[in-house]
Amino acid sequence: MARPQPPPWVHAAVLLCLLGLGGAIEIPMDLSQPPTITKQSVKDHIVDPRDNILIECEAKGNPAPSFHWTRNSRFFNVAKDPRVSMRRRSGTLVIDFRSGGRPEEYEGEYQCFARNKFGTALSNRIRLQVSKSPLWPKENLDPVVVQEGAPLTLQCNPPPGLPSPVIFWMSSSMEPITQDKRVSQGHNGDLYFSNVMVQDMQTDYSCNARFHFTHTIQQKNPFTLKVLTTRGVSERTPSFMYPQGTASSQMVLRGMDLLLECIASGVPTPDIAWYKKGGDLPSDKAKFENFNKALRITSVSEEDSGEYFCLASNKMGSIRHTISVRVKAAPYWLDEPKNLILAPGEDGRLVCRANGNPKPTVQWMVNGEPLQSAPPNPNREVAGDTIIFRDTQISSRAVYQCNTSNEHGYLLANAFVSVLDVPPRMMSPRNQLIRVILYNRTRLDCPFFGSPIPTLRWFKNGQGSNLDGGNYHVYENGSLEIKMIRKEDQGIYTCVATNILGKAENQVRLEVKDPTRIFRMPEDQVVKRGTTVQLECRVKHDPSLKLTVSWLKDDQPLYIGNRMKKEDDSLTIFGVAERDQGSYTCVASTELDQDLAKAYLTVLGRPDRPRDLELTDLAERSVRLTWIPGDDNNSPITDYVVQFEEDQFQPGVWHDHSKFPGSVNSAVLQLSPYVNYQFRVIAVNEVGSSHPSLPSERYRTSGAPPESNPSDVKGEGTRKNNMEITWTPMNATSAFGPNLRYIVKWRRKETRETWNNATVWGSRYVVGQTPVYVPYEIRVQAENDFGKGPEPDTVIGYSGEDYPRAAPTDVKIRVLNSTAINLQWNRVYSDTVQGQLREYRAYYWRESSLLKSLWVSQKRQQAGFPGDRLRGVVSRLFPYSNYKLEMVVVNGRGDGPRSETKEFTTPEGVPSAPRRFRVRQPNLQTINLEWDHPEHPNGILTGYSLRYLPFNGTKLGKQMVENFSPNQTKFTVQRADPVSRYRFTLSARTQVGSGEAVTEESPAAPNEATPTAAYTNNQPDIVTQGWFIGLMCAIALLVLILLIVCFIKRSRGGKYPVREKKDVPLGPEDPKEEDGSFDYSDEDNKPLQGSQTSLDGTIKQQESDDSLVDYGEGGEGQFNEDGSFIGQYTVKKDKEETEGNESSEATSPVNAIYSLA
Repeated sequence: MARPQPPPWVHAAVLLCLLGLGGAIEIPMDLSQPPTITKQSVKDHIVDPRDNILIECEAKGNPAPSFHWTRNSRFFNVAKDPRVSMRRRSGTLVIDFRSGGRPEEYEGEYQCFARNKFGTALSNRIRLQVSKSPLWPKENLDPVVVQEGAPLTLQCNPPPGLPSPVIFWMSSSMEPITQDKRVSQGHNGDLYFSNVMVQDMQTDYSCNARFHFTHTIQQKNPFTLKVLTTRGVSERTPSFMYPQGTASSQMVLRGMDLLLECIASGVPTPDIAWYKKGGDLPSDKAKFENFNKALRITSVSEEDSGEYFCLASNKMGSIRHTISVRVKAAPYWLDEPKNLILAPGEDGRLVCRANGNPKPTVQWMVNGEPLQSAPPNPNREVAGDTIIFRDTQISSRAVYQCNTSNEHGYLLANAFVSVLDVPPRMMSPRNQLIRVILYNRTRLDCPFFGSPIPTLRWFKNGQGSNLDGGNYHVYENGSLEIKMIRKEDQGIYTCVATNILGKAENQVRLEVKDPTRIFRMPEDQVVKRGTTVQLECRVKHDPSLKLTVSWLKDDQPLYIGNRMKKEDDSLTIFGVAERDQGSYTCVASTELDQDLAKAYLTVLGRPDRPRDLELTDLAERSVRLTWIPGDDNNSPITDYVVQFEEDQFQPGVWHDHSKFPGSVNSAVLQLSPYVNYQFRVIAVNEVGSSHPSLPSERYRTSGAPPESNPSDVKGEGTRKNNMEITWTPMNATSAFGPNLRYIVKWRRKETRETWNNATVWGSRYVVGQTPVYVPYEIRVQAENDFGKGPEPDTVIGYSGEDYPRAAPTDVKIRVLNSTAINLQWNRVYSDTVQGQLREYRAYYWRESSLLKSLWVSQKRQQAGFPGDRLRGVVSRLFPYSNYKLEMVVVNGRGDGPRSETKEFTTPEGVPSAPRRFRVRQPNLQTINLEWDHPEHPNGILTGYSLRYLPFNGTKLGKQMVENFSPNQTKFTVQRADPVSRYRFTLSARTQVGSGEAVTEESPAAPNEATPTAAYTNNQPDIVTQGWFIGLMCAIALLVLILLIVCFIKRSRGGKYPVREKKDVPLGPEDPKEEDGSFDYSDEDNKPLQGSQTSLDGTIKQQESDDSLVDYGEGGEGQFNEDGSFIGQYTVKKDKEETEGNESSEATSPVNAIYSLA
């Protein structure tokens, strides 16, 4: 986090430009005044020959001045040349070549004269030159023959141009010539080789000149080099190629740049260092260029003269060259003459002081004529560089010119003398508002005019004391500077200008604003690529100013794309990428000031790929791999992963070979025989892995016999009369030679018979005609063209299995409880298994339920008992049901024959929880409870048990118990008080006991905003009042009679809903009839779906979709080691079956309507 130094433009009202505050006062343009030159062309005016020539000269005055020109000191008659014209109300010359003509004919020295009745002003002498870009002379260049290690200079010698062209070197194919401290271009355009190397022949060298005005590039015929090589290049001490010798001199004009150059040859290439005799180089102005071969000192002054020397050195020695620098100077102003405004009878003076080297001379002129030849004026006296005026009169008005010159140039200045009688006047709008920032410097302008020059005073808020001194300073032009603005400086400032002819005043209102400050700056952050980062920028500013917050990235305006979100106090970047790295500057600005805060965002990215892989130290079983690391992208590289690829077994597939620390870039790799290796390297850092490097060259190792055999050898039967031998094939790095194959051997175990064998090229072999499930000894050995591998290990395999031939006998069942039984059986003989005994398996199914008319699913279930076991438990059975069971033996081939079928009955169990237990509170006196019968009765229901107790927070009341008949599904509780809540626990019972309970709580006490809160113990519920019940019954009866009448009349009109069967109940969403009539149905007329329990406990099944799947019996279950199921049976939550008595059907009013119709 940093607050950068604000640039000069940051505080617009803070550092107002104070230049010119003591300058001359301008005469208003409505007053008579001599001419003043306001615009003119530069002294050396170079023009493009393809364009019209424009020589600028503009001036002001009252009356407006007229213009004329001289060319080469002679009057230039514009009217006589049809190509030349002068712009209206201006002296600017336009020379038009659209109709022909040569621009060169108009070259020369021009001077503009602006004249009115009060005097004549002159422009500089403008030297007009036409730009030239001459062609390069055609020449044939022979190849340059040079000895390796020798110095070489390729001369450019560009054609002279105006201005001088820019020189650069390229090949003939327009490729730039790479320059370094050995090969570089000199200031004169020549190309210098400190020592020539063989690779310098790989290109040619062409000098190019780019001309500024024509925007053309001319190319010289290219040089070609022929380098003569030797066995070794001898080392040489440095010698100077430019400048020659040990000493030289150079002259430079003051204010120009000084360029010193030293180019040296030698082997090795010399280094250049610069020094100044008797002192240090000016660090603020000196900079090194062209690989330290050039020293540039900008804007030189007299103190930069002296002796400089360059030192060229290599390991063979050093030499130096001394350059004597002389600084001359064209004239420059010490005191430039300024316009003089006087009242009649006043005194004044014009001063023209300049300096230079050599000392310039001063020449005075008046209205463009030498002062000596002007009419005498007794009120004027010339004293060298000063003209003194005494008791001036109206006749003294004129324009004076001061020309100071030496051999290096000249300066020309105009200054008029104007004699006026003018009372004070203000030159700016009245009652201006100036807003400034607290603690900054500002100025209040009050431009005025008068002759004699008025005196100016400032006052604040109408106070009588003049403001000057201390925190205030008044300049000659009337501006008031306040050095440090404070809150108390706010107010109205009045400036008063006074002379002998009167006075004038103006007011400025000053408002002081609080500065804009960033009080929470963005902080430097280091983030991973792809993450989200937020840069904070919270600002405090004056509320009366409009605040704008913007962001810069790397000091350039930031484009807010889709991945960025700019808010008032932050910048968020989503999915940070490498390109987001850089400095971020928050710029908080108002119309008066701004504040900056900068932070640097470092993005951690995956490393760049390694490059330039090289194989060295080649050996039979090893090689050294070297690489150049890529950029780590701000996260240090922790590891390098070396991968290899071979082109025989798995071409194009890369495998990890080894891993090395991130600090190394070279490693010895251990190799296998007879592999054609190719390597690549992946760099890894905290962020991730780089892209793989480009592959290395290939390296093939020599062959050898295998040193290992295939792994994971197995022998298993796929049919009852075979055995399949399989193994994992060896890869390229373990083959060790060509034509890798496998010798497979097998024989029956413990028979001592001879080994059978076969040679296999794949990874499997099938032995046929084997007995059922017999053990075999197996061996698999690798072999290639160089020999066999080591002796393999022996593995035991088995031939194929057949189905078991016997079933378990003497199966006995003992019922453990309502959901589980115990099984016991006798094992079968081992020779009847005909394979590996996997398990004994019980198949069982639910034959029927002891509840009458209850449909059950007879889907078969199974329970397995792994290993040679004689007992087990089957669980998760349904209580109160009839079951059948069979058992089988299972081996790898499948099931054997089934045992005899056994039957058993599960006893009655406890029921599941009552369904849809609902607690409603219609008022503050009662609570209504409703529930549905259990989904799984698991026996004959004998009733329900309800336990409930009041509670208020942590305080509990007395628990109460209610028992209900099996047909009751509703109950109403009378509340003891309107504040306490109730907790209800409900369970169903069979003869075995109570089943799973369900618990609900009464609703929380209503708040004061609800209608319920309006009831009290003294306010009876309106729906229980007799008059209300009677009213509702009357309304219902009236509506019923109206409906009957409407339907009778409608049916007599021929409209009648069509039904296929009259006794079919109407559906709730029957569609509209085509004739526009509707069918109506009543929900109460629908028969209840599900079962109903009669008083004797039997269950009537009307439409049951019940199945064992609903109770968790679908699919194969999971068993414990004893064969029991894991977990509990599941309850089907969406089942709509109802068990128990319901209220009888009500007669449908719609049916009654049909019967009447």
